[in-house]
Amino acid sequence: MAIEMTEEMVEHVDSGLANRKACILATAGKDGWPSMGFRGSMMVYDKDHLAFWERSAKDGLEHIQENPQVLVMYRDPEAKVAFKFYGHATVHTSGDTLESVWNRTVQPEKDSDPEKKGCAVVIEIEKITNYPGVVLQEK
Repeated sequence: MAIEMTEEMVEHVDSGLANRKACILATAGKDGWPSMGFRGSMMVYDKDHLAFWERSAKDGLEHIQENPQVLVMYRDPEAKVAFKFYGHATVHTSGDTLESVWNRTVQPEKDSDPEKKGCAVVIEIEKITNYPGVVLQEK
């Protein structure tokens, strides 16, 4: 089965920062220790990929480079909507994908990286569940 994010998913993820409901990215390094952090620039890149601008270059980025398996969670309690996106992340430090993600990144995140020192991270989605864990889509 193919992954194809719904309009509802696109609407919520793409407006996450503006609605003060930024996605949370969970990673784990090769040592197994987890890390979680908000990603205000998270976007639906295409029907089966998420992407974000990584500007912090801290443990989340290091973890992705060591172990590309990630989990992205979006939750809006008022709308009673929650999604978990499981996938494999790829870091882009140059090229067309980097420029594409930068160009689509929300302005507040760009303003936090005025020298454009960050990188693009693209996540190929393998599975989407709701908050309790019911599988909505899976490859």
